[in-house]
Amino acid sequence: MTEVTKRILVTGGTGLVGRAIEKVVADGEGQPDEEWIFVSSRDADLTSTSETKALFERHKPTHVIHLAAMVGGLFKNIRSNLDFWRTNIHINDNVLHSAHETGVQKVVSCLSTCIFPDKTTYPIDETMVSIPIPTQIPGKVPALLNSPPRCPQIHNGPPHSSNFGYSYAKRMIDVQNRGYSEQHGRRFTAVIPTNVFGPHDNFNIEDGHVLPGLIHKVYLAKQSGSALTVWGTGKPRRQFIYSLDLARLFLWVLREYDEVEPIILSVGEEDEVSIREAAEAIAEAMEFRGELVFDTTKSDGQFKKTASNAKLRRYLPGFQFTPFREAVKETCAWFNANYANARK
Repeated sequence: MTEVTKRILVTGGTGLVGRAIEKVVADGEGQPDEEWIFVSSRDADLTSTSETKALFERHKPTHVIHLAAMVGGLFKNIRSNLDFWRTNIHINDNVLHSAHETGVQKVVSCLSTCIFPDKTTYPIDETMVSIPIPTQIPGKVPALLNSPPRCPQIHNGPPHSSNFGYSYAKRMIDVQNRGYSEQHGRRFTAVIPTNVFGPHDNFNIEDGHVLPGLIHKVYLAKQSGSALTVWGTGKPRRQFIYSLDLARLFLWVLREYDEVEPIILSVGEEDEVSIREAAEAIAEAMEFRGELVFDTTKSDGQFKKTASNAKLRRYLPGFQFTPFREAVKETCAWFNANYANARK
């Protein structure tokens, strides 16, 4: 019998990505020396320092995948930017510091492409985040400390105004990771996925993300025989990544990726689709034959945030992403089958 040497704690373990990781592990991607522990807000309030510390002391993880966050779609962010900032700052600080204090060997946190400045060049890539970390030599001041201060390009401009609270809080994870590496030698890193979707998403029309919200809208429009109303012009473009693909990549990052620098986890630039195209793919998957109407009085949010996956491809040139329409079809089928219990 193989001895368990890795106890992997997954915060946000019952959310979209946590459920996907749990499924991928259960379907055979787990390893014999790993024990997986999926926790949610029912297990601990991660905005509480004492509850977070108690959670870590109870489970004694060697590794952490940190997914827990206050999340929401465009319109929830617009209404509650301060709440997104305060809640996520507390969660992230408590998780990372508890991991440090209890000697966790590696933490992989989840960022977002919304951390990048609204006014930037495309495609976004990791060089916009990178900054050299000084090597500590006993008795000597690191050379970088004698140089003019530099910061990653993510700090060279504000994020989009619609979700600045969430975006700034996510930026700070990268700052903390670098600090824990420089000051304590910790292996804390982060991934930057593009727009994630899949089973167990939040399909709330008002507060969810665009794709699950559209799936719910199509379901209701089909039931009532009405038109499908899409908020905005339908022109903004996004790279959507299927949650099960992202889960497989998370396992690789946890086991193999050793840089402090974040890595973008995304489909290619050529796979970017417009919101109109996404709505049409959902309508096709759910066999909706009604009219598509675009409510241009609603905000579009950020027009695009195209990301490069060139770094990921250098590491994993053969990784196969699930085709977008196939992933949409599987997600719609899950939603239809689980409508009564889906988050909505």
